[in-house]
Amino acid sequence: MVSTWLKAAVTAVSTGVAFAACSGDLRGSAHAIEVAAAAAPAVASPSAAALPDFSSLVEQYGPAVVNVTIVGKRRQVADIPGFAPGDPFGEFFRRFGQPIPRGQIPPPRGEGSGFIVSEDGYILTNAHVVAEAEEVTVKTTDRREYSAKIIGLDENTDVAVLKIDAKNLPTVKIGDPSKLKPGEWVIAIGSPFGFENSVTAGIVSATARAMPVGPDYRPQFIQTDVAVNPGNSGGPLFNMRGEVVGINSQIYSRTGGYMGLSFAVPIDVANHVKEQIIQHGRVIRSRIGVSIQDVNAQLAESFGLDRPRGALISMVEDGAPGDKGGLKAGDVILSIDGVVIETSSEVPGLIASKKPGSNVQIEVWRDGKTRRVTVKPEQIRDDGERVASTDGGADEAAQLGLVVRPLTAEEKQQAETQGNLLVENVDGPAAAAGVRPGDIILGVNGSPVKSVDELKKAAKKRGGKVVALLVQRNKQQIFIPVRAE
Repeated sequence: MVSTWLKAAVTAVSTGVAFAACSGDLRGSAHAIEVAAAAAPAVASPSAAALPDFSSLVEQYGPAVVNVTIVGKRRQVADIPGFAPGDPFGEFFRRFGQPIPRGQIPPPRGEGSGFIVSEDGYILTNAHVVAEAEEVTVKTTDRREYSAKIIGLDENTDVAVLKIDAKNLPTVKIGDPSKLKPGEWVIAIGSPFGFENSVTAGIVSATARAMPVGPDYRPQFIQTDVAVNPGNSGGPLFNMRGEVVGINSQIYSRTGGYMGLSFAVPIDVANHVKEQIIQHGRVIRSRIGVSIQDVNAQLAESFGLDRPRGALISMVEDGAPGDKGGLKAGDVILSIDGVVIETSSEVPGLIASKKPGSNVQIEVWRDGKTRRVTVKPEQIRDDGERVASTDGGADEAAQLGLVVRPLTAEEKQQAETQGNLLVENVDGPAAAAGVRPGDIILGVNGSPVKSVDELKKAAKKRGGKVVALLVQRNKQQIFIPVRAE
């Protein structure tokens, strides 16, 4: 069974749950338990006596945790499944079958959690809890209900800001997630499966866990073994000092339920998003235009580093801030504004959080020694721009099994071609499909490509798993379908 990343977000309104005892002779079992209890000496375990008591923390800050229920948008039912209302093909097929009555599907409903961060009613929750909501209702622990307005949300960090019309509300205390340590006790409060104000506890498993999927600037998560289930999403993660250090966001599961791996958005990231949403109505991010990858033991040795660390720059966009600042392919980023970089996954979120146009000091390892360069990030204008991409070592062309280079003017003249890209080596899917070294790539999925960057972008935009390469071979042009891995 394939492991699946799940957002522990929305719980269905009606959930069938059966609580049942195990089969067997309960009287015999009870007798055995009584005998065992009588035989066991009443000795308190020192470790058990040292277990923490969270009751005072929950009593003090629990009232600031809220239940968030949503009603989604209504959807129209078409006459024929798969056809929109008024579609002529739908009308054609309707005449030869039983028509389905028009109507509306009942709006989806669900719930999650949240917590109050200001006395005047600002609330933080997960973006995926309210992303499709038409109505949002917030219920406090004293059973009061408020209609909430979505001030804004950021799907990249999975943070949303809500506002209710109320005063003098209880609030949480914000902590510093950078001080968290693996092994430290933490608790979650939320509404798993609709059971409001449920408290679960565990420890921090890791403090900077990168997700295997998501945008370049997705934050590093706090990993815990706290029991988090659907409905917990958006709820706070507290440390032992009663400070919120994260927002519970995701679980890793093969069953759809808790399996010991829970992930929270660091609260400093969420606060940064909240402030920008309230101030600007959206989140402003920066970019420097480089591709990066991790430094393994072999790369560290080849670059003369003492150990694997930092982020290796594999490509710098021409004219991008990184290029203007003097960054080069082959540089290893060691620190950014004094923050030490251990892995490449730390870089994108750090760069994205910088103010556009500000001076960012980057320490790099180049030619066996450290250098400092100053880079002025620019604002991201669209989702297609590179922040500090971590996929530089595995672009789309490489995934197809292609190694290409630009043709020289003399080679183009000899080949009598308008193409610009020569296949130098081929393996994997491209080799299996019949692409050969010496082929000249003219286009991808019907779009002409003139450069390596255009090839990558065209391959990335594929609609399915098959990429149609138009190649020139012996002055003939042929399409070769390549099934991507």
